[in-house]
Amino acid sequence: MHTITQEKYAAMERLSNEQKQIAALAIDQRGALKKMITSAGGSEDVALIEDFKKIVSTELTPYASSILLDPEFGLPAAKVRSETSGLLLAYEKTGYDSSTPGRMPDLLEDWSVLTLKKQGADAIKFLLYYDIDEDEKINERKHRFVERIGSECAAENIPFYLELVSYDSGNLDPNSVDYAKVKPHKVNDMMKEFSKPQYKVDVLKMEVPVNMNYVEGFGETTVYTQTEAANFFKEQSTATNLPFIFLSAGVSAELFKKTLTFAHESGSTFNGVLCGRATWANGVTPFVTGGETQAKEWMNTHGRQNIDALNEVLAQTAQPWTDKVTAE
Repeated sequence: MHTITQEKYAAMERLSNEQKQIAALAIDQRGALKKMITSAGGSEDVALIEDFKKIVSTELTPYASSILLDPEFGLPAAKVRSETSGLLLAYEKTGYDSSTPGRMPDLLEDWSVLTLKKQGADAIKFLLYYDIDEDEKINERKHRFVERIGSECAAENIPFYLELVSYDSGNLDPNSVDYAKVKPHKVNDMMKEFSKPQYKVDVLKMEVPVNMNYVEGFGETTVYTQTEAANFFKEQSTATNLPFIFLSAGVSAELFKKTLTFAHESGSTFNGVLCGRATWANGVTPFVTGGETQAKEWMNTHGRQNIDALNEVLAQTAQPWTDKVTAE
């Protein structure tokens, strides 16, 4: 069991649904969202980014247990979320410096855990790119970095959600067959590392341990049989004593739902999702071409359908995080 303070426990409850599952909506994208808007014919105007986040927040948070936003463009959206929706705020700078090795993390310079908490955050989220097979010196620097954030969250008595995204330092294409072969090791072993108590993590936000497009019966090319894939999901659950949730990683809403069902049938003990683009991405074009009215119409039809369908699957597949957490 993972033991936390009463204050953290109460915050965790604010971020969860009645079943104590984390059914969260993510729209903390910054650079990626700007590219989506410009690709649809919009400008890079900050107001456009803020307005889209506000529309997602107002229209979809009534159906989500919480929303993940960034303090750079997302605070207006945080203020208009549903009263029933908890708030996670991102602490990392978007992207990474590709000119130096290691995809080293960095914090938002104008923010601290304390100031994020003062903005109403119920939890702090930090994204870390990590390759378990990378140079030991680079990974040690990342370990110390995460330890500092964990200590800062512990000092402010606020839950720490760590998002881990695997990659290959040898530059394997993450969508390739070669990467699919090593992905289970990279995902599950980094999960084991950051479950250690010195990091003070409360919830892990994880990729699924396989590329579902290469699972037997899910795509044209098979890297893993269904039995092998199921074993990797079970292995992931035994790699941690912490609650963990799945990120959608930009896949379609349909594939993400199938993935959650497969994970559950495989024996995964995941505790919810933080789902972003799979829910709202196709609403960007109506927003750019038709403005607020068409964007809201899309959110209330297609967006609502996406989130309702995901919640239905989640209710049948995710376990309550209270099975893994106790308050002191």
